[in-house]
Amino acid sequence: MDAAIMREKITGTQLKWLWLAALVVVIDLGTKAMATAMLSYGDPVPVIPMFNLTLLHNTGAAFSFLAGAAGWQRWFFVTLALVVSVVLVGWLRNLQRHETWSAIAIVLILGGALGNVYDRVVHGYVVDFLHFYWQDWHFPAFNLADTAITIGAAMMILDMFRKPTDSGTPANGSE
Repeated sequence: MDAAIMREKITGTQLKWLWLAALVVVIDLGTKAMATAMLSYGDPVPVIPMFNLTLLHNTGAAFSFLAGAAGWQRWFFVTLALVVSVVLVGWLRNLQRHETWSAIAIVLILGGALGNVYDRVVHGYVVDFLHFYWQDWHFPAFNLADTAITIGAAMMILDMFRKPTDSGTPANGSE
């Protein structure tokens, strides 16, 4: 019994960050609803030089990968995102108290994945509307869920460089 209590004091406390994943989902779905209501499909609305709001529907994955497939990719990506989400929650649950940076990275990825899953289930495509370009080069349109996933992944990559590789202590040396 004492071992279980001690383990709970060390791990499991990072589930408190799930509110951030929920916030990402709410903001993502809200901005997608606004874009759908206020923009015409495929019609760019200039905001500043190099940035437009352009409503697009992506039936594929990142950068429209598999967008031209026969429709099977919708449920493949839904299933993949849900499996990854379960793994992320399990990972989050097992983090130690001092691993806040990792917890935030995980919930950003989780929130983004769930925001895009909602679109795939409800619409059959992901709503994208943020469109950056430079002269004739256009970066694929994306949304706030994609942004959260990218920030979370970048945080995880940075975390690999922040942490000592063979030590059980936090990167800053504190407990």
